[in-house]
Amino acid sequence: MRYKIITAEEAASYINHNDNVGFSGFTASGSPKVIPMAIAQKAEDEHAAGRPFQIGMFTGASTSDRLDGALSRANAIKFRTPYQSCADMRSAINKGSVPFFDLHLSEVAPKMRYKAFGDVDIAVIEASHITDDGKIYLGTGVGIAPTVCKMAKRIIIELNHHLPEGLMGFHDIYEPLDPPYRREVPIYKPSDRIGTPYVQVEPEKIIGVVETDLSDGVKDFDTLNEVTMKIGKNVSDFLAEQLRTGRIPAEFLPLQSGVGNIANAVLSCLGENKEIPNFQMYTEVVQDSVISLMKEGRCTFASTCSLSISDTLAGDVFKNLDFYRDKLVLRPSEISNNPEMVHRLGLVTMNTAIEADIYGNVNSTHVCGTKLMNGIGGSGDFTRNAYLSIFTCPSVAKDGMISSIVPMVSHQDHSEHSVKVIITEWGVADLRGKDPLQRAELIIENCAHPVYRPMLRKYLEISAKGHIHHNLNKALSFHEEFLRSGDMRNVEI
Repeated sequence: MRYKIITAEEAASYINHNDNVGFSGFTASGSPKVIPMAIAQKAEDEHAAGRPFQIGMFTGASTSDRLDGALSRANAIKFRTPYQSCADMRSAINKGSVPFFDLHLSEVAPKMRYKAFGDVDIAVIEASHITDDGKIYLGTGVGIAPTVCKMAKRIIIELNHHLPEGLMGFHDIYEPLDPPYRREVPIYKPSDRIGTPYVQVEPEKIIGVVETDLSDGVKDFDTLNEVTMKIGKNVSDFLAEQLRTGRIPAEFLPLQSGVGNIANAVLSCLGENKEIPNFQMYTEVVQDSVISLMKEGRCTFASTCSLSISDTLAGDVFKNLDFYRDKLVLRPSEISNNPEMVHRLGLVTMNTAIEADIYGNVNSTHVCGTKLMNGIGGSGDFTRNAYLSIFTCPSVAKDGMISSIVPMVSHQDHSEHSVKVIITEWGVADLRGKDPLQRAELIIENCAHPVYRPMLRKYLEISAKGHIHHNLNKALSFHEEFLRSGDMRNVEI
């Protein structure tokens, strides 16, 4: 190999205060594992010596504690974008010690190329294989790696020997031209390939290679509980009914699913519902449930940005890569989340909400309108352009002290114009073709927890009458009561 083998500490020595650093990966999958911890240690050493040290961070999405956690604890972050899911990072953002700006995931790479956020000084990329002529074969997550490799002045590789050689060939790396030269993305079904299986860079940009042998560290998902399974069944029953009535073509449509336990429950229930035909996915993350559905023949193909599966399952997948070779493709987030593709392929999109209001507006990012949870991720990319957009959530949180259905969302990420269906464990509110008052009645009766339905009905009664009924003095009363007493059930309307 023509490249210099270095330690993680040597790699960190190339990164300076105020540098902007782009990282590979999408979730913990494909994210660098040892260099970020060495950067964090360098930051702590520099701070102890009385010198400043912070870097700008570009990532594909969330990463892991080895990256987001280590750097946030070391106070090593000048800014961070986009989506994150690390407890320490979240705390730092909400305290104001980490400047964070959220973005639709499809927009990160192009906005970087447009120089909206400045230069990229260093790219830190996990790879399963590299060649002397500058071909980088990525790991289990792609994210924005092609763009940061193109833009970065220098590149450092984490060559992860835990990743099998057979992973080569699963990627489809394609980067659109920028305006005014952009053309259509020539994908017409999820399995189409349009790029190369590697990221091509100038070999001279690679200043060092750090060797590792580490798993992504994705934990097993929680056991599916009664509430999540009820939500999953409601989704699958609703889609089966849409098939029966011809609102979804008999051939069915590709699916997109968000991340987490509800998403796993939804996909499991879709697999069990015999009225749902075998299906394909065009999505941003493949989780454990998708792999199970592939084994059963229910999911016949998945286009994704990240193979975000638990370490327990990853070992089995790596041993059987030939089985998955014609069933999986890994793309950059700019393509996996591309609005043009969502619209053209006619996706049924399924994402989760923190809260929804009685008119169908959805908050997916901020608790009580102020505290960031994770970020908008790809939910906006998919929702606004879907054939049919679905949001799911439990009707209550914190043992019933929080209602997920409220008079007015405290922060709005997805408007009533984009949200077509809301589903909780209590039922389904199909909002298509309904005026605001009809939507409110459906959401209250079908989705709200019974304890909160009388309060929501009373809110409608005391609201000013117009096209939309609202009482601005009481619109956020549920949130105000939670902040006051810790229990929305105490609210007085």
